[in-house]
Amino acid sequence: MKKVIRTSLVALAAAMTMMHAHAAPTLVESVQGYTLQHDQIVQFSGLVFDQGKVVATGDAAALRAKYPDAKRIDGQGKTLLPGLIDAHGHVFRLGFKTTEISLSGTRDLQEAQGLIRAYGQKNPQRQWLLGYGWNQVNWKLGRFPTAAELDAAVSDRPVRLVRVDGHAAWLNTKAMQAAGITRDTKDPAGGRIERDAEGNPTGVLVDKAMALVNDVIPPYTDNDRRAALAAAVAHMNALGLTAVGDAGVTVADDRIYREFADQGKLNTRIYGMIRDTGDDFKALSAKGPLIGYGNDRYYLRAVKLYGDGALGSRGAALMEPYTDDHAHSGLLFMSDAAMQTAVKTALKAGYQVNVHAIGDKTNHQVLDAMEVAYKEVGGRDLRNRIEHAQVVSLPDIPRFKKLDLIASMQPTHATSDMNMAEDRIGKERIKGAYAWQTFLKQGTVIAGGSDFPVESANPFYGLHAAVTRTDHEGRPIHGWHPEEAMTLPQAFRAFTLDAAYAEHQEKTLGSLETGKWADFIVVDRDLFKVAPADIWKIQVLETWVAGERVYAKGEQSAQR
Repeated sequence: MKKVIRTSLVALAAAMTMMHAHAAPTLVESVQGYTLQHDQIVQFSGLVFDQGKVVATGDAAALRAKYPDAKRIDGQGKTLLPGLIDAHGHVFRLGFKTTEISLSGTRDLQEAQGLIRAYGQKNPQRQWLLGYGWNQVNWKLGRFPTAAELDAAVSDRPVRLVRVDGHAAWLNTKAMQAAGITRDTKDPAGGRIERDAEGNPTGVLVDKAMALVNDVIPPYTDNDRRAALAAAVAHMNALGLTAVGDAGVTVADDRIYREFADQGKLNTRIYGMIRDTGDDFKALSAKGPLIGYGNDRYYLRAVKLYGDGALGSRGAALMEPYTDDHAHSGLLFMSDAAMQTAVKTALKAGYQVNVHAIGDKTNHQVLDAMEVAYKEVGGRDLRNRIEHAQVVSLPDIPRFKKLDLIASMQPTHATSDMNMAEDRIGKERIKGAYAWQTFLKQGTVIAGGSDFPVESANPFYGLHAAVTRTDHEGRPIHGWHPEEAMTLPQAFRAFTLDAAYAEHQEKTLGSLETGKWADFIVVDRDLFKVAPADIWKIQVLETWVAGERVYAKGEQSAQR
């Protein structure tokens, strides 16, 4: 007994020593602070945090008096906001972009060819040239580009370039040869090989046909993944993202996330969604959902399923044919039975189910699958989500509320797609497309995101698009279908507290309330006073995660 008491006293003494050694709390003062509290946006001039968590917000002078020993940081009158959350992105793809060909923003085919040619000349050591970001709509081609047009830029080695939406790949002749694609190659289920009038492949693979080439490209190494994750985290820090939902985590991704968390290098929070219910799910779900790994830096408690393709490449599955292409109605990736099985498999294992659904046919399929699954295996309380919920038939919209589904939506998709969406689906179906206000009015939670690198990861672009429904030049005047625009408080909530709710983290993230993590950003202008048209121009000056500064504008590396 004496030994037990002695040990306890030693432990107590050690704990008291640690308490005395603990640094004083920190007060950030002289700020224009905003946060959500009791469903209202409240203002403050001071923020106190300690041991990585918020202690109090309020009047800076009162907080100075209450915490006289606090370390003080002068906010210099700048605006302070909760760290922003992107509920749907692709983290490793964002990182890989830093070393690959980027065709984002190219205005025509000739400009794209020039960039591809220049990249090939600068990288003679690369056996395959990979890239992303092309958009034939912006090039005003009226068709997909061809292998011959890509050969004109690089013909000496294989080239694979993924469309901006991630749902089509453009190949040169060498890449098609490497993949063994000929006129005799059949379209795989859920995919399409674009062909000319004679049936010859033209060089574009849509949706699951992309696997034909992906399977022959040398896989990324762990070192490639480490470099990609480091680049992605740094980029997200600079944009004010303190938490991100990664929509499609593999075994290899999971390994690097845990490694970064263990080494203290994961300077943001990752909410992982396991990619599908195949081999990755079997391996990663063996011990059940992962919650709060690495001091809340990494979660793996959701599954990402894939229902269809994208609107721009006409892979989104529609109930009726495309208005501008009556020969196609898009592609369902799974039969109704397969979708139901996948949903039930994930729910039974205790995982939130998040399904990619762009077209109205796919959204309908997913709603049906959820309804069946709830009756047979339960899981309604897991806050299941439909990712994108982009084109939804009007009778199906109320079903989101009935089934307690979260709409995980990306506002910049609307402003990127407005140049072709109505052409694709016509004036009637557009009424249920990008319908943010309609969802909000019925009480559906919207989790804001970007789908980066399909769109920019900058959350202020998303806030701008949500509120204005215009591009950065203010077009169209008054916004595209402005009746579906969000108010600024709604948009702010979508990228903070509701995004946290969609990741089961509203008690720890999403607002600067007592006991939550001190994840916050300092920006160069007041979000709630700036003209809506200028929201996208807001620059992040500092990013803090758990009370540690991980980014400071103009510094090579933030102090930790």
